Amino acid sequence: MEKSTTIQEIVEQLDKLTPVQQKQILNSILSFLGEPIRGTPVTELLKFAGTISKEDAEIMKQTIEEGCGMASLSQEQHTEKH
Repeated sequence: MEKSTTIQEIVEQLDKLTPVQQKQILNSILSFLGEPIRGTPVTELLKFAGTISKEDAEIMKQTIEEGCGMASLSQEQHTEKH
């Protein structure tokens, strides 16, 4: 089955967008279809990048470890896995 001209044009234009922009378009399409959008869009999270200082992150880690012992993944361990 051949794609319609409109769909082909949409795909061509989508290829020109960044991954973030493509995700925004996908979320819009899902919204039109009444589908639930899962998670927080990347564009909403980007504004928080770099806003937590290293010292504050360490305090948060220590607090979590004291509370439930679950924050054992250090930055060094994280970067080694990726």
